Amino acid sequence: MSDRPAYWRRHAVPRTRIEHLANEQTSVTADTVLRLAKAFATRRGVWPNLQTAYDMRTAKARIGGDLAKIKPVIEKAA
Repeated sequence: MSDRPAYWRRHAVPRTRIEHLANEQTSVTADTVLRLAKAFATRRGVWPNLQTAYDMRTAKARIGGDLAKIKPVIEKAA
């Protein structure tokens, strides 16, 4: 346990959770959102918004070719 920074140890955020988030190996959970928002004095919405932006970027990269083939159901107004 001595390898964990004191702040995160006091606030029960496992070192591995932070490492997995930083290495894009896991998504941010509601539990982590609440802890990060409190720790960094941010709005809770910041963290899930960052996760959603990342998820959208990676999904677009993965299915971009399929998206290009989809025709709108409703045409844009002129």
